[in-house]
Amino acid sequence: MTGPDATWGGAGSRLVGRESDVASLHAFVDRAVSTGGALLLTGEAGVGKTALLESASQHAAETGTTVLTAAGAQFEADLSYAGLNQLLYPLLDDIDRLGAAHRRALTVALGLSGGPPPEHRTLSRAVLDLLHQAAGERGLLIVVDGLPWIDRASSVTLGFIAHGLAGSRIAFLAARRSGEEGFFDRTGIDEYEVDPLDNVASAALLAERFPALAAPVRQRLVAEAQGNPLALLELPGSLTDPQRTMQTRLPSLLPLSRRLQNMFAARIAGLPAPTRRLLLTAVLDGTGDLGVLGRAAAGHLSTNLAPAERARLVQVDRAEDRLLFRHPLMRSAVVQLAMSEERRETHRWLADHYRDQPDRRAWHLVEAVAKPDPEVASVLERVADATLQRGDAVGAVTVMLRAVEVSPRGRERSRRTAEAAYLGANITGDLHRVTQLLDGIRRTDPGRAASLAAAVAGSSLLLNGDGDVDTAHRLLVSALEMESDIELAEEKNLAEALHMLLLVCLFGGRPDLYAPLDAVIRRLGARTPELLWITSKTIADPARTAPEALDRLDAVLSGVDSEVNPSRIVRIGIACAYVDRLASCRAALWRVVEGGRTGGAVASAIEALFLLGNDGFFAGDWDRTLVTIEEGLKLCDNRGYRVLALPGLFLRGLIHAARGRTDVASSLADEMTGWATPRGIALVSHYAAHVRALAAFGEGDVEAAYQYAAAVSPAGVLASHNAHAMWLVLDLTEAAARTNRRREAAAHAAAAREAGIAAISPRLALLVAAASAVAAPAGRDVELFEEALSVPGTQRWPFDLARVRLIYGERLRRMKATTEARQHLTQARETFRWLKAEPWVERASAELRATGLAIPSGGATHLAVLTPQQQQIALLAAQGMTNKQIGARLALSPRTVATHLYQLFPKLGVTSRAGLRDALTQLSATEIGDPPRQDE
Repeated sequence: MTGPDATWGGAGSRLVGRESDVASLHAFVDRAVSTGGALLLTGEAGVGKTALLESASQHAAETGTTVLTAAGAQFEADLSYAGLNQLLYPLLDDIDRLGAAHRRALTVALGLSGGPPPEHRTLSRAVLDLLHQAAGERGLLIVVDGLPWIDRASSVTLGFIAHGLAGSRIAFLAARRSGEEGFFDRTGIDEYEVDPLDNVASAALLAERFPALAAPVRQRLVAEAQGNPLALLELPGSLTDPQRTMQTRLPSLLPLSRRLQNMFAARIAGLPAPTRRLLLTAVLDGTGDLGVLGRAAAGHLSTNLAPAERARLVQVDRAEDRLLFRHPLMRSAVVQLAMSEERRETHRWLADHYRDQPDRRAWHLVEAVAKPDPEVASVLERVADATLQRGDAVGAVTVMLRAVEVSPRGRERSRRTAEAAYLGANITGDLHRVTQLLDGIRRTDPGRAASLAAAVAGSSLLLNGDGDVDTAHRLLVSALEMESDIELAEEKNLAEALHMLLLVCLFGGRPDLYAPLDAVIRRLGARTPELLWITSKTIADPARTAPEALDRLDAVLSGVDSEVNPSRIVRIGIACAYVDRLASCRAALWRVVEGGRTGGAVASAIEALFLLGNDGFFAGDWDRTLVTIEEGLKLCDNRGYRVLALPGLFLRGLIHAARGRTDVASSLADEMTGWATPRGIALVSHYAAHVRALAAFGEGDVEAAYQYAAAVSPAGVLASHNAHAMWLVLDLTEAAARTNRRREAAAHAAAAREAGIAAISPRLALLVAAASAVAAPAGRDVELFEEALSVPGTQRWPFDLARVRLIYGERLRRMKATTEARQHLTQARETFRWLKAEPWVERASAELRATGLAIPSGGATHLAVLTPQQQQIALLAAQGMTNKQIGARLALSPRTVATHLYQLFPKLGVTSRAGLRDALTQLSATEIGDPPRQDE
């Protein structure tokens, strides 16, 4: 005696005890196919989520709504875009209607064509575009069952879709078990918890489906099932007729999950052997494609499937030509019941069937082998590399570890283990697994523990975990020296080793550390990886070598928006950091961050967050930068990345120092030096000195500012292999001049000028010119300050620009050029106000008071109603500049300048340009609003 499976539903079936749930879901579907929406069903296994999904699908289909379905399969969980393939299978013929970029992205992701991997957002928009087409006027319902078994790449895309349905005619409905972790934990999509049935509904379900059960048996089953519909419907089938009628005692209780598994196994074991083999093929294939099953059944598909259909284990969806299991546990039972050799034989057949699909074939090959197989390991390694290039670092580690499992003992197994360890340390953020993997190499293959791949992983662990720069350096250099012929070393491992060595040298901050790296690069010559060569020029000793690499870096940046590999994107960002080109990487770096947030490359996301923070500090976006930094620091704390956290502490310290929170800034500097100094991490000592120098300026302690800045690089010298020295050129020069060290000031300005760092970026050109002006004798200084302020593009660096205006305004005031001083001091002060840099606001205010202006505590008059751009135009016009000259300075047309002047005259109470100077001079400096943004 068996009963229908209510977890499935089916045409005409009634879900006992689910009336409220069904009504809620039908209402959601009706609403969402008109206005868009997403809902996630959660609940324990067997509670009826699949039945409710089926009810919603049937309701939608009856109203003319198109329904697309996908179900996660354990054996496809690591196969990129398998879930998307299922979902979009009925729409494949419509892909040609998409635009070229979207069509290309979809066909590559679905394996329909070759080409470079699609960028995630482009792919997601392509899918959404296709779904909008399918929705038409009648609407579309997307149903996804078994979310945790949907592959990560598809999950990320589905999450994007689910968040972008507002205002569409698309409904998204998915289900997963409660307590199962997955990507959708972090999406914020509304959830609907499917609760177990109460005792009344449970008894009613048993009475309806099994009316012959004796009352005591029904009560026992209700108590045992605890409201789980699947258990309620399946348990009676495991009883004998005498047991159902209480003529004999019921069997003793077993754990519910084991009982259900055993029950499924019993139902499957009774099927004919060809049927069991076909079901095994369906489970291991994971697609449900009847075409695949038809070939496996050699023309006997209907005959072989019929017993499973009669047993209500499966259902054939003729509309989509797909075989569907009625519950995920049935799939598990099919595999559990099969012998290991049966499973391997089936995987071998599937590997042969998918020989034109490398990823899918590789997964079947690895399951088909019973012992290590070097050929299969090589195939998996190629899949891992391809997966990484598609931007799925977590998936790449998973595949590489499977390659390790089927690799024979020896060099290749150790190398692959080390590469997986390296990816874990530097990309996915799993330091604990790195330690385990390296320990495994040392135990099983000690002779390979010093190999290049193992050295890369070990040095990454040493740097990121313990901050042991010197040991990490020795480990990498030794491994490079052990390579008998560096020119013949495997390109991938060599590149990773050199990138890692460069990073170790950067943190170490000592010129001697770079010698082995430079020697290898010289030996490699033209074979040196392009990005490595560029980065070695822009971060090792940029004051001397960056200019020669800038054209090649800009060429790399021209394609950064199409990059998908998170590690490469971060490396490009690192190459940009000291040469002020991070703005070009913003979009790509944010993609890395989003990937980390959704379970991808966490370590890369941390680095991306701090690179974005670096850019945000210099761009003046301080409030947002603090939020970005905090996110990165929390990840570092959770993952144990002490060294990766240090750039975040540095940026946080700079902002607090500039805003006058000296106590916080000093505490952060102490934390950095306390941890880094004993470990010889010179770069972090420079971080701390920079923070302290900026805080000292805010406190008015110019002598301390000089000492801290000189600790990074002495006056008159841009220290070798010390990128940070470029950032402190103006700080050191100004502090030297204000402490009557005129000779040191002049020497340092000359050193910066002669090094040619002004050619690196507009910001450095501004700082070098300003430093020269500070150190110049009277009469020459004004010309140099004007030269500094005329550097194009400096509006992008508001804090630096405001500091230069402040110093210039102070110099002009002392020269009795009051009107001109007020203009520069006013602009500087308002930028500082916008940045909330209070010590600098007060310094500018004091100078303005010294010009004779009274600075009230509040209130505003006419100037407060001007826009930031109108304020700047008014100030320039007051200096006597023509509309054409103003337009050239601000990148505006003369006509636009004239329009702004026409609008601002009445606001200031004047009728012509002649009245501007007096009007502006009489107004309080507190009346000026935010400085103009770059894009205004």
